[in-house]
Amino acid sequence: MPLQLIIFCVVVLGIFAALDIGMIVSLVRPGDERSQLAVWKAGCFTLLGMTGAAILDVIANFVRAQPMAVNPFVQLEVTAILYFVALLYYKIKLGG
Repeated sequence: MPLQLIIFCVVVLGIFAALDIGMIVSLVRPGDERSQLAVWKAGCFTLLGMTGAAILDVIANFVRAQPMAVNPFVQLEVTAILYFVALLYYKIKLGG
């Protein structure tokens, strides 16, 4: 395996770890009403998006008659990315 590919994978893994830790910290950290509203809305949007994706995955696997094969690492990283994009949007929208 080339060294550049290993370095790239380590950097991506570090970014994903930082996103996961940041997601947990932002959910636990207390703040004023505006920041809590942004966190609440981002959390709701993320839950809605991940639930919708899971439902579509179940339907697609049922129609194709394939077993469920969900990679939890990929699901966790997609959740973290979706959460931070939604959080950034709501923080800008709500002015905080």
